[in-house]
Amino acid sequence: MWNLLKIIRWLTLWTIFFVMISGGLIIAGVYLHITEDLPEISSLRDYRPPVVTTVYSDDNRKIAEFYKERRIVIPLSIMPKLLVQAFLAAEDSRFFSHRGVDYMGIARAFLKNIEAGTIVQGGSTITQQVIKPFLAASEGRSYKRKLKEAILAYRIEKTFTKEEILSVYLNQIYLGYGAYGVEAAAENYFGKSVKELNLAECAMLAGLPKAPSRYSPLSRPEKTKKRQVYVLNRMVARGCITDAQAVEAMNTKFDIKPRRNWYKETIPYYAEHIRRYIEKKFGPTILYEGGLQIYTTVNIEMQKAAQAEIEKGLKKLGKRQKYHKRGISQRPQGALVCIEAGTGYVKAMVGGRSFEESHFNRAVQSKRQPGSAFKPVIYAAAIDKGYTPVSVINDSDSTFWIKATKTAWRPVNYDKKYYGPISLRKALAKSRNVPAVKILKSVGIDYAISYARKLGISSDLNRGLSLALGPSGVSLVELVTAYSVFMNLGELVHPVFIKKIIDREGNEIPGINPPKKRVIEKSTAYIMTSLLESVVKQGTGRRVRALNRPVAGKTGTSSNLHDAWFVGYTPRYITGVWVGFDRERSLGRRETGSKTASPIWLGFMKKMLAGKPVREFHIPGEVVFANNECFKKGTVPVFRPA
Repeated sequence: MWNLLKIIRWLTLWTIFFVMISGGLIIAGVYLHITEDLPEISSLRDYRPPVVTTVYSDDNRKIAEFYKERRIVIPLSIMPKLLVQAFLAAEDSRFFSHRGVDYMGIARAFLKNIEAGTIVQGGSTITQQVIKPFLAASEGRSYKRKLKEAILAYRIEKTFTKEEILSVYLNQIYLGYGAYGVEAAAENYFGKSVKELNLAECAMLAGLPKAPSRYSPLSRPEKTKKRQVYVLNRMVARGCITDAQAVEAMNTKFDIKPRRNWYKETIPYYAEHIRRYIEKKFGPTILYEGGLQIYTTVNIEMQKAAQAEIEKGLKKLGKRQKYHKRGISQRPQGALVCIEAGTGYVKAMVGGRSFEESHFNRAVQSKRQPGSAFKPVIYAAAIDKGYTPVSVINDSDSTFWIKATKTAWRPVNYDKKYYGPISLRKALAKSRNVPAVKILKSVGIDYAISYARKLGISSDLNRGLSLALGPSGVSLVELVTAYSVFMNLGELVHPVFIKKIIDREGNEIPGINPPKKRVIEKSTAYIMTSLLESVVKQGTGRRVRALNRPVAGKTGTSSNLHDAWFVGYTPRYITGVWVGFDRERSLGRRETGSKTASPIWLGFMKKMLAGKPVREFHIPGEVVFANNECFKKGTVPVFRPA
């Protein structure tokens, strides 16, 4: 009997031992299985959530944002105490007493889930909510995921302070309407920084994490109010505020101010150009998640003026030509670029009549025939080849043999007339076609093309004598850049859309803009300015004389009146205007650069220069004057007395 009891005792002990070992091994196995793919806690310290890239105007006003998640990270120290208390009251009242897992909360959630027959409440602490982005979304709301959250939460609590955890949470949590974090949410709903929120607003935000869509103040204000009252009552229960403060907050009406769509409302074409540039240079991840601060050169008032003048000019054009009555459903388009002298700062850019209708930027992406607006490139090449403003060209009916096609080509002037012997100055002022072709033949096609490259024109160019008449498509910004070399006395200053870019660490990113470069002589540049002044004073650009300031510029009209151009500059700014149809067709009878584009230019420049003192074009020392004409030193001809 004694031996039997002894055997039973040993069997019992061994059974208990085996069960304990087996249980321990099972628990260890489950633990290892659950934790094998858990992220390292150190990754949380290096956690860099996606942050908004913000674009600013020349006076540091916000004009656009690009983001994957609209988040603006701010330190916990500048968040209102009432905001922090509101979130703790609503989401995790025992945050400062538990170690990452609230067992009372879990028990409460467990009973709720048993009652519902499914998982309806998680009982997650703030620490566990911080962990969620690090776990696979495919696991859903499973108990396995909850175990992972609990294990990670415990580890995080051992590694980070409560304040660090709370800071991550308040900058990470999704609060609806595309806002991640309290700062973005404050801007989204109230149009101000989180630092400026009152108690009522703090309580409203704190009520959103539970179900941002259900409690959205934009779509369900009644539910928002009920949730806010719940949060305020929780704050009273925790001793954060008094009953009187809660009642006052409950009676405070929300002043909901949905965040403006900066991208569409202010300068959409300019902002889209910046977006494309950043994405091409740095990639989409940096653009949408990198938190860049991009400081541009655009002036909001100038931009608005540019858009207004384009719309005004196109409206007048439509009224003149009565396109709709003629069965033309397509509406004409326009583009404008304005660049500051010396700096290359692009102060305004309009890519079309409506960004909502079309995101295509006709100032940058479209390449159209500039017509006679290309002639200054040929004339500048001629000046560098020894021509002077008084050089004589015979404006006569002429035929040229084209070797490539073995055909004869007979260019004609716009008015079908010929002036006979004519000075280079008058030939450009009157935009005579035949003299331009003869000048190109004299300087050489290859030389003229290489000259265009020096001026910043990179588009493919026609390698024939017709090049003089502008048949090759170029963008508006290219042509404006080329003319700006004359304005800048021979220096090529590439258009500058961005002054500087600051990364999320506060460091300026170098190498954004190429340096300016001298490409032609000062004397050549000034003589071209003088010649282009004559275009305005006595030629095809005379409509813009109404500016009553020194202006140099040139009109352009492509074949069959498909495109109308005017590019002109003062000592302060250069502006180019293009008008045409996207699907090329005639703008209508007599719709030339002079009639169609230059009035838009004039209206815009009047607004640009209003109140500014008149400036004269600078005359460099390399230029001399004789017989009321300007020359390079050493090229003055002998004038015989009349």
